[in-house]
Amino acid sequence: MSYLGYGLAQGEGFIVITGDVGAGKTTLVGHLMNTIDPNRLTAVKLVSTQVEGDDLLRLVAEQFGIEWEGQSKAELLRAMEQYLREQARAGRRTLLIVDEGQNLAISALEELRMLSNFQLGGHSLLQIFLLGQPEFRQTLFHSPTLEQLRQRVIATHHLDPMEPEEVEPYILHRLGKVGWTGNPSFSPDSFELMYDYSEGVPRKLNVLVSRLLLFGAVEELNRINAQHVRNVIAEIESDRGIDEASLAPLPVDEVVAGGKRRARALRGARDGRRCAGSRGSAGYGAVRCAARADFGARDTHCRTGRSAAPGSRSADRMGRARSG
Repeated sequence: MSYLGYGLAQGEGFIVITGDVGAGKTTLVGHLMNTIDPNRLTAVKLVSTQVEGDDLLRLVAEQFGIEWEGQSKAELLRAMEQYLREQARAGRRTLLIVDEGQNLAISALEELRMLSNFQLGGHSLLQIFLLGQPEFRQTLFHSPTLEQLRQRVIATHHLDPMEPEEVEPYILHRLGKVGWTGNPSFSPDSFELMYDYSEGVPRKLNVLVSRLLLFGAVEELNRINAQHVRNVIAEIESDRGIDEASLAPLPVDEVVAGGKRRARALRGARDGRRCAGSRGSAGYGAVRCAARADFGARDTHCRTGRSAAPGSRSADRMGRARSG
């Protein structure tokens, strides 16, 4: 984090963050952005990156609030430079965060490099964060046509999955954020199984623990052990497909038993809703709150960025621009 903070403080060039799906790239950037005064930094974010160079420029212009319809590429670049100069004169730096970098075409990366050329008084007007999956590093650092961009990368960081010894403190820390006081407790071997299933990937671990807490609340468990983790993992895996055997009619006694179980689950869900307004409640009230909140308070993401989602007005307008 300190290395990335140093890169951001330079106010220029590219910062590259890579990691597997669910490793926490966006969360890391969100934490970093929370250390910055929003009155001194304007940040925008792109998540629709399966576009060529010219379309990427239109997406960036859209996020900057620049009208691009009917504009030639030269006119669009002039408008973007003017916008960046105005931000700089107002005492604000501009940061562009580009997510899903592994989907960027070479032409799009080259357009980003050209945007980083804009300067005022010898200082760069735009800094760019590139977030992507591990294969993005292969493209960025080994493509012969991207040498000039590589020379402008001032900081890189690869997010590895958590180590086994990091899983327990990570889980307990997040539970503590929603008022957990030790009930339910967790056996040591339960943490081992959680790591084995999630492979240390935060998103997979969050999903597992959310389901595990819900299971514990429904079953009114005071301690969660390895067998409980196995049961929840089996449920998660079964959700990925339909077993043909499950389509056959169930015996009457199994239907009755299933109805009782669903009733207990509904009672647990109602309890969870009741405790939603409480703060720091102990025991299973806290557990139900944690399960309902999807394993604790989610880490804060970058609040200053704006995203361009597929199917948005800007995407529709680009389609019309290309067809015209």
